[in-house]
Amino acid sequence: MQKVFRLIIIGVLICALGSLSLNAQIRGYNIVVTVTPDHQDWNYQVGEKANFVVNVRKSGTLLNNVKVDYEAGPVMYPNAKKSLTLKDGTMRWTGEMSTPGFYRLKVTAHVEGKDYEGLCTAAFSPEKLVPYAQEPKDFDAFWQKTLAEARKVDLNPTKVLLPERCTKDKNVFEISFDNNRCGTKVYGILSVPVKAGKYPALLRVPGAGVRPYSGDVYTAPARCIVLEIGVHGIPVTMQQKVYDDLLNGALNGYWETNLDDRDRNPYKRIVTGAVRAVDYIASLEEWDGKTLGVTGASQGGFLSLAVAALDERVTFLAAVHDAMCDYEAELHGVAGGWPHYFYHGGKTVKMNALEQARVEGARYYDGVNFARRIKVPGWYSFGYNDEVVPPTSSYGLYNIVKAPKQLSVYQMTGHYWYQEQWNEWQRFIETELIK
Repeated sequence: MQKVFRLIIIGVLICALGSLSLNAQIRGYNIVVTVTPDHQDWNYQVGEKANFVVNVRKSGTLLNNVKVDYEAGPVMYPNAKKSLTLKDGTMRWTGEMSTPGFYRLKVTAHVEGKDYEGLCTAAFSPEKLVPYAQEPKDFDAFWQKTLAEARKVDLNPTKVLLPERCTKDKNVFEISFDNNRCGTKVYGILSVPVKAGKYPALLRVPGAGVRPYSGDVYTAPARCIVLEIGVHGIPVTMQQKVYDDLLNGALNGYWETNLDDRDRNPYKRIVTGAVRAVDYIASLEEWDGKTLGVTGASQGGFLSLAVAALDERVTFLAAVHDAMCDYEAELHGVAGGWPHYFYHGGKTVKMNALEQARVEGARYYDGVNFARRIKVPGWYSFGYNDEVVPPTSSYGLYNIVKAPKQLSVYQMTGHYWYQEQWNEWQRFIETELIK
């Protein structure tokens, strides 16, 4: 009997270990390329030299005779590209800039047929960066007219309870409302405290892409309303394959469509829908009528700027690695914001009529021109190593904001979050909501 019992225990352990092995998480790489500057804050003054150290390590120790490629220079415009072999896994590099901006050293190590990357982006007098974005003379008139026309359409809201997503503190619904014309919908996930009362509200606006949404039940769960919206006029609770098919089909590259025509640009509908989400929140009997924040990252950072600029009911914003800012910088050989409409790799491009129309059309959808109009407190955060949204555009935008503002830089982050960054973001939001 004891023998049988021991066999059962062994079997259980084997099953448990097998389960653990099947569900084990893969974390990082055994081979790591690090690039570090000699200033802890990664900040330098124009004319100062930034000294970088590169280490290629395997299992935490320096790797001998490793082949690397590297490029260095202003972000997106490297002026040095070389290959060499590092005998002891280490190299040094010095960079400098004569004008405010960001300087990047990127190293790719080739080990056993695979490539491993590391990079470091140093700032040179970033507080002096000024955006290149020009403002259309009728910018305000265009958006006032756009929103006035949209608001002639009734919201026609719908709300369906999602019992499986509800918590002890929050009731969760899939909602919809009309956007800028009848039948053009905005869909989202609304979470409302279970306990009856009046609450502050938060609008979450999305990054680029096409995806479902789960809603937010974690931000001050019993103390605030949260609305998370999609921007493509489609339900946000379908299977992932539907969104994948749309992203690869009808919505592929939507961010580049009709840039030359301000009225046919998809962001006219997208920005309008985000502002109308404020209309929807304001219609809720649970909203306290006082506090309403907006937040998002990447494309959502841009939308946060736009909504805060266009609707006076917004009381604060939090924009993270905000995309779609200072497109025109790339016409001057400086890294501009995603989607990099005018990036030509440093080559001079003749401005024909179509290209000029694209430049003029893009100005109505440049985050810089919205940021110039922001009057409410904001929290702004990004990483120097972001290869999607260059820090040049993010820092330049931050510099022109005249409203109360906080800057939180996480130098090493790319187009992603560190846990500390996420936590700080949430603390700011909750502090502003629950004052």
